[in-house]
Amino acid sequence: MNILITGGAGYIGTQLTKTLAASPATTSIVVFDNLSRTNFNLFLGRRFENPDKITFISGDLLDSRKLRQVLQHHAIDVVYHLAARVTTPFANTEAHFHEQINHWGTSELVMAVEESDVKKFVYTSSTSVFGASSELIDEDAIPEPKTFYGNSKLRGEQHVKRLMDKMNTCIFRCGNVYGYNKSMRFDAVINRFMFDANFTNRISIHGDGKQHRAFIHIDLLADLLVSCLTEKIPSGTFNVVDKNLQILEIVDVMKEIFPDLEFIFVNQHLKLRELKINPESRLRNYIDYHNPRAFIEEMLEFKQRFSF
Repeated sequence: MNILITGGAGYIGTQLTKTLAASPATTSIVVFDNLSRTNFNLFLGRRFENPDKITFISGDLLDSRKLRQVLQHHAIDVVYHLAARVTTPFANTEAHFHEQINHWGTSELVMAVEESDVKKFVYTSSTSVFGASSELIDEDAIPEPKTFYGNSKLRGEQHVKRLMDKMNTCIFRCGNVYGYNKSMRFDAVINRFMFDANFTNRISIHGDGKQHRAFIHIDLLADLLVSCLTEKIPSGTFNVVDKNLQILEIVDVMKEIFPDLEFIFVNQHLKLRELKINPESRLRNYIDYHNPRAFIEEMLEFKQRFSF
């Protein structure tokens, strides 16, 4: 199969490209990215398995003409739409940029795909579309985004749903992604905690630390996305979460790994919003994805990835 990955040079995209390159189900991979995060790690370091499968095209989601050319010229069968404006923890700033990329950029891509021979479309949305909830919520919950980011991802979903009558289309609402890869982001809470703990021996906790968030490891997410090529998953919207963790629970694991760790609270009087997602997603009816490692094992492996 010929595959297009928008945002393929990003955090998830780098891991997905690596995993797809090793898959026998993959004929070619087109990485479509404007490199707006100035992250070039996809192109550096140890060579991927089967590197001849991979082609990089510099392009923007709002360039619908170029998108159409890529889809046609490379005879794309499957599109993974990962490209997005993500600015954790500043998800409620720069509304214009969130709308331009996550909303209208997705619209341009969907219109280009509608005129193509693409057979499968996978969109990585976010559990942020649900806003807040102190109870475990599932796919039946009504989205109520609380941030510009969450709202723009929900609007992107609405465009993607147009494809469901024309091809196999999956919307994956992913939890907070964490874990090492060479294009990783350090604005997400677990990754930031690990960086600060290793190099400064101090982490900052926003609010009282009692808020929960939903998480999934980068390796598990990439494997799940690759499984979409061979597993029969019906069109639909699915939550993709492995676990829910309270911020203070993460801190406890950090203290086990870094015994002398210091931590400070920022605005400790504030109780930040809760968001807990039921890990037993409907997706598990079609893909058996389970994390074989305990959280502390993942963090110990993460620590070993630092160069000093």
